[in-house]
Amino acid sequence: MTDAPPAVTLADPYSVPQAEREARLLADLNALTAWHRERCAGYDAMLRGVYGGATQAARLADVPYLPVRLFKHLALRSVPDDAVVRQLTSSGTSGRQVSRIFLDAETSALQVRALAAIVQDFIGRQRLPMLIVDSAQTIRGGAFSARTAGVLGFSNFGRHHEYALDEAMQPRWDAIERFVDTHRDAPILLFGFTWVVWRHFLEAAESAGRRLDVGPRSVLVHGGGWKKLADERVDNATFKRRLAERFGLVRVANYYGMVEQVGSIYMECEAGYLHAPAFADVVMRDTATLAPADSGAVEVLSALPRSYPGHAILTEDLGTIRGRDDCACGRKGTYFHIHGRIPAAELRGCSDVRAT
Repeated sequence: MTDAPPAVTLADPYSVPQAEREARLLADLNALTAWHRERCAGYDAMLRGVYGGATQAARLADVPYLPVRLFKHLALRSVPDDAVVRQLTSSGTSGRQVSRIFLDAETSALQVRALAAIVQDFIGRQRLPMLIVDSAQTIRGGAFSARTAGVLGFSNFGRHHEYALDEAMQPRWDAIERFVDTHRDAPILLFGFTWVVWRHFLEAAESAGRRLDVGPRSVLVHGGGWKKLADERVDNATFKRRLAERFGLVRVANYYGMVEQVGSIYMECEAGYLHAPAFADVVMRDTATLAPADSGAVEVLSALPRSYPGHAILTEDLGTIRGRDDCACGRKGTYFHIHGRIPAAELRGCSDVRAT
């Protein structure tokens, strides 16, 4: 039995060229496939039934992957029950199943360190006064959702934390204005989930006729919830334009990520592209054949998961790879766009083909 999973290098996540990072990541992922196969009976059964027991891939696109919805139906873990320090759940509407992700201390610590390496490359290492566009209620109680994990994870990059919303998800305008005035001479870090920022902060400000001037050096980091905005025909450009008009926010960075691979997020650069860090990557798959392609269903790869077999996951999102190593922002590696969810007509074949 494998004694230990591979070590992960988290420093300088965007300085390593694609060829070098791909070779390193492939070795790590192959080691993780063997690691999880030895420790998770359900994962081993899927490898035998779907992949013929193969564990050593010759390229990233050949690493055995799991459809993301599988985590809604199976409790997959590669550690004993008493080693689990936290169980994460995906955001889900009432009546729908949620993903369950089991973290041990090592995986949890890796995710925190990985998130720090990524975010600090974009906003700097200095901890900024932080306005959290959510309610403090989000981090209270027993449930540990993707939203809770996001708020707690990003809170590490701020100081003098202030929550912008009350328990009813209404803006605390007096507290917000005091916070902005207090930190008038410093850049402010704002963080929130995209849908919450849009509905409960931006639209609420527009309805109330309120404006804020957070200053040109302040930055908003946001992610998740794009499906609801797409339903309202709100795209990234519209989102940024209205934030600039209402709050003076000119630095707005979206990120792509999911509870099934917390820590391995893909941040949006100044040129408008999402970037893979050196310890993660994406593969696009044709939605009809699942063959690797420039555009298609997004598969996410990460060297972080030790306590559950989540190192290669086929999502239900659509994306396009825009290039590697040559983004105008100067960061190395894969950069890409996310277009939204896979249409319902294509969803079954794409996400279920490997689950049977």
